[in-house]
Formats: sequence, C-alpha cells, structure tokens
Amino acid sequence: MLAQSDLRATLRGGLPDRYLTPDDIAELFGVPVETVYQWRKKRTGPPGFRVGKHLRYDPADVSAWIAEQKRTDLSQAA
Repeated sequence: MLAQSDLRATLRGGLPDRYLTPDDIAELFGVPVETVYQWRKKRTGPPGFRVGKHLRYDPADVSAWIAEQKRTDLSQAA
C-alpha cells in the first residue's frame, strides 16, 4: 500500500497502474476505512466492485467521482 502522500501525488500526476483498496480510499480522503464501507452501502462514495470477497476501486472511477463532487460543490456554492 502506498503512503498517503504518495497516493495523492500519484493521483495528481496521473492514474495509478493498479486498482485501489478501501484502505487506499480511506487514506486518500483522510477518513476511517469504515466510512468508505458506509459510502458504498449508502451509494454515496466512489463506485467500487468486488473481486471475490475483496473490494476494489478503479482509479478512473475515483477521479470521475472526485470531479463530480467538485462540480456539485461549486454549483451549490453559487
């Protein structure tokens, strides 16, 4: 698993070449991993998928979700 600063730098510089874990998502956003699971349950966080019993996130989907959150936040602030 990448360190938090490494993960953020990787996403800013381009997409990582691997799928992200719930721990990666928690580190990226600075939230507890349980929050990531709650987002998935409530369908409010980035879309993830299962590989067997493991939850993974496509970096492209995470980036798109972040962009949508920014657009929503900016439109609500206006």
